[in-house]
Amino acid sequence: MKMKEESLSTNILITKIFRNVICIFLCVLSLFPFWSMIVNATRSSVAIQQGFSLIPSTHFFENFQKLVYQANANVPLWQYMVNSLIIAVFSTILAVYVSTMTAYGVVVYKFKGAPLVWAFIMGIMMIPTQVSSIGFFRFVNQIGLGNTYWPLIIPAAAAPATVFFMRQYMISALPLEIVDAARVDGSGEFRTFNTIALPMMKPAVATQAIFAFIASWNNFYTPSMILSSQSKYTLPMFVQQMRGERFRSDYGIIYAGLCITILPIAIVYMILSKYIIAGVALGGVKE
Repeated sequence: MKMKEESLSTNILITKIFRNVICIFLCVLSLFPFWSMIVNATRSSVAIQQGFSLIPSTHFFENFQKLVYQANANVPLWQYMVNSLIIAVFSTILAVYVSTMTAYGVVVYKFKGAPLVWAFIMGIMMIPTQVSSIGFFRFVNQIGLGNTYWPLIIPAAAAPATVFFMRQYMISALPLEIVDAARVDGSGEFRTFNTIALPMMKPAVATQAIFAFIASWNNFYTPSMILSSQSKYTLPMFVQQMRGERFRSDYGIIYAGLCITILPIAIVYMILSKYIIAGVALGGVKE
């Protein structure tokens, strides 16, 4: 009996060690590209061309100064960041709020056309953006919204993937009895959604806010199609310019620009990650 218990303890210990090793390996594998990018941002262009290194150097501020100087020749670097921030913040708010409200309507309201509405939303999710890009571009120009931020913000309200995620989360996390009780107490539909349903969806909202912000911040295809004035360019459009003939020979500047590009994404994740962790912990509690 004692030998069996020792054998079982050994097997459990081996399993834990193997699991930890796998998790550490996956973590290192995920962080390796970011670390490599940061290291290259601190190296000179000549050193980058000579070979690969994992040890940081001392050329980051030099590369950053060159980047700012090259950017300020046309438009200040901070202007590109502000442009991207305006689009990303407002499109994220609109996408998450409208998608949560849409999912709330599909889950809470039981009507005959609900399956058809849900099938329509799923059908939209299957259509690639590139298929409708030409028609979208012509429509934007016809209504006079070309070279503006509105076509990059307003369409974010139609986010079927976000609606799908919010619906799946809402089915398991939103008791309909609470909604019925709020109605009995005289609460209006919008008040019930904003004060009861939405706060209960914080983990899902935070998760989708991160995804929506990253997608909008990194979006290059649609802004490059809509925006024509360089003063309105987003940061990814500026990074794409850096890959042109003017900057192609200086890799240090390119990596410094990439580091600046991912900085806001990291900040947003750190701000919202606590809600995701809280949601995972809450979902692990059994009644």
